[in-house]
Amino acid sequence: MKKLADSGVKWIRLDLLWEPTEREKNTYDFSSYDRLVQVLDQHDLKAMFIFAYGNPLYDGGMAPYTDEGRQAFARWAAAAAKRYAGKGYLWEIWNEPNAAMFWRPKPNAKNYSLLTLAVSRRFREAGLTETLIGPASSGVDLNFIKTCFKTGLAQDWGAVSVHPYRRWLLPETAGISYSRLENLIRKFRPEGLAILSGEWGYSSVEFGLDEETQGKFLARMWLFNLASGIPLSIWYDWRDDGDDPHNHEHHFGLVRKDLQAKPAYLSAKTLTEELRGFRFVSRRSTGGSRDYLLEFSRGKESRWAVWTSSPKSHQVLISGLSGRFQATDFDGKTIRILTASEKGLEVTLRDGPQYLAPMPR
Repeated sequence: MKKLADSGVKWIRLDLLWEPTEREKNTYDFSSYDRLVQVLDQHDLKAMFIFAYGNPLYDGGMAPYTDEGRQAFARWAAAAAKRYAGKGYLWEIWNEPNAAMFWRPKPNAKNYSLLTLAVSRRFREAGLTETLIGPASSGVDLNFIKTCFKTGLAQDWGAVSVHPYRRWLLPETAGISYSRLENLIRKFRPEGLAILSGEWGYSSVEFGLDEETQGKFLARMWLFNLASGIPLSIWYDWRDDGDDPHNHEHHFGLVRKDLQAKPAYLSAKTLTEELRGFRFVSRRSTGGSRDYLLEFSRGKESRWAVWTSSPKSHQVLISGLSGRFQATDFDGKTIRILTASEKGLEVTLRDGPQYLAPMPR
């Protein structure tokens, strides 16, 4: 947990499991989660808890499909949220309910919506003001989300969570999916609703990727999400699940199975250190759609994150900048000093982000 916190991240996402915490009807045992929450508090970490999954006491362990099962799930969820109320946690209902692996026996958007509405009602009856989110869809499943919205969930949710995995596609290609989801949201909630990137990562042994590219993609994903108005991004996942070099599922982690840091860990640590306390301001155009010059601010301070999604490095000019800048690579390993000319600051864009920090005059 200390190594995780040392990376600078502030949120973790994990299951809060129904079956082991309600082994007898209406009797709850959250002691194991009490210990976890205590450690989270020690390291100033917040949780996005996933209410999951079925319980053999109800509906044969399938995803709840009867009123009895839905009400039991809602009582249990409210009891958990009440126990940890006031910590600023997010409470997510299920994980990827549009996938048969998680919503058994097969996905059913109507049943998922009924379950979520039951939880929302129970929260209100219990006087809980905790934030409910969903649907944690596999991909940006607009049809599934639209069915949820038609039942009224656009008003009940505090944010919409999606898992915009790209497989072999570049992180920046998520922009089209975000735009389509934003348009759908505004049809049901004109004032808008935050979109969360609740789970998304790249394996370091899949589709020709390696550990260095994985690290670059992590930074590009998080930075692109910030520029797209996505306030929270969860990387899948923290630790490699195994060490089989031919099993791509084993290599999504920021650290290896033995907890040794991968470039992705260094990428996360560098990003959080360079941009701590800064807020996204704008993206500067270079005339190239694949170039990203993102300006951030913290009070009167400014900082830049720059990269290109093109495989070829090239130089660009950021006009209006003067003085000297410290340029730090995505993994924090290389630091260069750049000096602006009368025209501005010339910088070489690479496929790995660089952070530009003005130096004292």
